[in-house]
Parts: sequence; structure tokens; C-alpha cells
Amino acid sequence: MHTESPILQVENLHTHFITKAGIVKAVDGVDFDIKPGETLGIVGESGSGKSMTAMSIMGLIPSPPGKIVEGEIRFKGENLLTKTKKQMRNIRGKEISMVFQDPMTSLNPVFTIEKQLIETILAHESFSKNQARSRALELLHLVGIPDPKKRLKNYPHEFSGGMRQRVMIAIALACNPSVLIADEPTTALDVTIQAQILELFKKMQNELNMAIIMITHDLGVVAEVCDRVMVMYAGKPVEYTETNHLFDQGKHPYTLGLMNSIPTINKQKKKLEAIDGVPPDLRSLPKGCSFAPRCKHVMEACLHIDPTLTEVNDHHFVRCLLYEETNSEKVVSP
Repeated sequence: MHTESPILQVENLHTHFITKAGIVKAVDGVDFDIKPGETLGIVGESGSGKSMTAMSIMGLIPSPPGKIVEGEIRFKGENLLTKTKKQMRNIRGKEISMVFQDPMTSLNPVFTIEKQLIETILAHESFSKNQARSRALELLHLVGIPDPKKRLKNYPHEFSGGMRQRVMIAIALACNPSVLIADEPTTALDVTIQAQILELFKKMQNELNMAIIMITHDLGVVAEVCDRVMVMYAGKPVEYTETNHLFDQGKHPYTLGLMNSIPTINKQKKKLEAIDGVPPDLRSLPKGCSFAPRCKHVMEACLHIDPTLTEVNDHHFVRCLLYEETNSEKVVSP
């Protein structure tokens, strides 16, 4: 389906936060790539490293205390980690854009929507102020904001949650980016607005041949829009494959736990299954597999050996000792 070379490649990415309480390994060895016109879903519980992976790509890790200690992020073949702050400012917003998780806190409450849109456009394009305003009007119309000429003069608090999210998308799309990172773009939106937002992403992707990284905890969104999925846990990818493979042949116990917690209309299913326990403290990860304390299939080896990401089928990678040939130990309770 997507035969072009990857536009973005992340290799062995490690992002740590050095705090008085210890080193927080927020991103701990992430690898993936994405091609133009493709959508990659990144899924996991809060604290699994999804947003920190995105912030690392955007060059927005606060330093100190944060630091990318290892790895490469290659955009169009060039390592972004070697770029200066000025070079990253030129790339950020123009070549790689991001829709942040909370539009109310991401938009500046004291400036009009017009000023915030025009500011982005003028920062990256050789437009006059009138041209930038025309582009801003076009963008608001594009994302489905009614009466855009009037709404340009409004402030963020005068918009509903769904409309603010549309404004954030308009700002992200202002310069026709090659890569769009959408961090929980449909959180707290009702299902009707959610469907409209996802439809808008599809439309823009088709028009611009844009690569999209969709960060979400909602597997329904993943099934709807993503070509491939990376499931993260405790800063690491634990499963990485095509979307249809994940839903048909998901293998990692954590992935299966997420799927079993999805509500269904199947009357025979009595109650939702929960994943016991809580995610580990990233300052003091357990020895061995990070998921072992919560896993129903834990083996003795899991408590001592940290598994590697292993290809179990064609382009289907799983980080679990159950799928490493050398392990045939008896399953024990955690």
C-alpha cells in the first residue's frame, strides 16, 4: 500500500528525566518508521511513554531535567538530534506539526484565534499579513468552523471543546506538514465530534499525502484510522504490527488485556476484564520484564530476563518470553 521510503525513522530512542528521586526512563528503546500517507497508532496506558516519544521527535523535551540519552530520529534522512534550536524551530510547525492533547491549555487565552493562526503562518511562510489572514480563513473553513470570518476574532474560551480542537488542527495544518503528530486528538470529545475529527484527518492525509502518528488509548480509533500499531508499556514497545494483525492475532499479554477491556455488545460476555495491578514506577523498574508483576502468563524467567522485541511473524514484533524459543518453563503466578 505504501511503497515509498520512510519519511521519519526513530531508532533506539531513549529519553530520560534526571530527578532528585532518581532517573525516570520515560522512553526506553523505541524503534519505528512511517511512510508518507501512512498512519501509525501508538497505544498504551497513561505513563507508557506515548507523549514523551512525540515530544522527543518535536524537540520539546524540557532540559533540564529531560534528555535524549541515546538513539536517532531521522526525518527525510537527516538526524534531528544533530540540529540546532533554530533549525528545529524551522522544522517544527512547518515540516512536522503536532496537535496537542488539551486544546484549552495549548491555545493562548489572551490572544484571538486569528493572531495565533497568523503567527504560525508568518513564522514559516513568506506571506504578507493579508495573505496570512486569507490563509487563516481558509484553514478555519477547511476544519469545519462555521462563519470563519467572525470566529477569527474570537478568543479560545468562546469555543466549545470540539471547536478548540479544530482550531488546534488548523494551526497544525497551516503550513501543509509532511508529518502530523496527533496526541489524543479525540479525548473528551463526544462520539459525533470524534467521528468528524477523524474524518478530517483522513481527508487532509489524502490531499497532502501526509504521514500521521496517532497517539491514543482508544483501540476503536486505532481500528478506524491506523495502518500499523505500536503498543507501549513502561516506555518500551511491547508489540508492533499491522492493525489488522493486531486485532486478529494480538499476542502480547498486555495487548490482549487492553482488547479484553473494550466494551462489546456481546451479551454472553458478563463483565469487562481488567488488567490487575498498576504500571511500574519508571524510576525503579522491576528486574526482568516490566509487565511481569501484572501478567497472567508470567514464568520464572520473566522475573529475571528482560525480553527483546522479536519478530514472530512477517512484520509482527512482540516483546515477550512466551515467544522466544528458548523458554519452555512452567507458568507461575506473579
